[in-house]
Amino acid sequence: MSRSDDLQTLPPDLPVPVDDGACDHLPGRELPAIELLSTRGRRVALRELGRPWAVLYCYPRTGLPDRDPPGGLTLWDAIPGARGCTPQACSYRDLHRDLTAHGAEVFGVSTQDTAYQREAAERLQLPFELLSDAGLDLVRALALPTFEVAGFRLIRRLTLLVRGGRIERCFYPVFPPDADAERVLAALRARQSA
Repeated sequence: MSRSDDLQTLPPDLPVPVDDGACDHLPGRELPAIELLSTRGRRVALRELGRPWAVLYCYPRTGLPDRDPPGGLTLWDAIPGARGCTPQACSYRDLHRDLTAHGAEVFGVSTQDTAYQREAAERLQLPFELLSDAGLDLVRALALPTFEVAGFRLIRRLTLLVRGGRIERCFYPVFPPDADAERVLAALRARQSA
């Protein structure tokens, strides 16, 4: 079995998500005192992140090369901001060296379990960890925006720029997903030159 699309490519006619204000409360908030399991088998204490910087890019779910997304491709592509998790992860992979050179530790966060995330991390050769919020602890603690499809509760695509355990900036909505890492890198460069 194989997918009916290409995981690496974003269709040109995707609906653009709008800023509904669902993340307006995040800048200035402290990360919660919780730990999330990573694809490297360790528990990451969120409040300890951001020394000096951490990037937590939250995404709905990475796809599998042999399966269409939950609810089918037509439904998935119709949800503003749902499509593009693989291109987003690959953009962070490709800019990882630049991001770390600017003092940022990168993490991807989704509600998928660690085993599912580990497959994606290995297949995509990600040099950073993916964190599982399968229990929705981070979602609840920060009131992150979510959506549901085919019985799955998923985080809307957003990116948190963290310093000293506190959210300094939230990028939301993130579109197109494959440009997210470059925007975050530009923000880090701007802060260092200020």
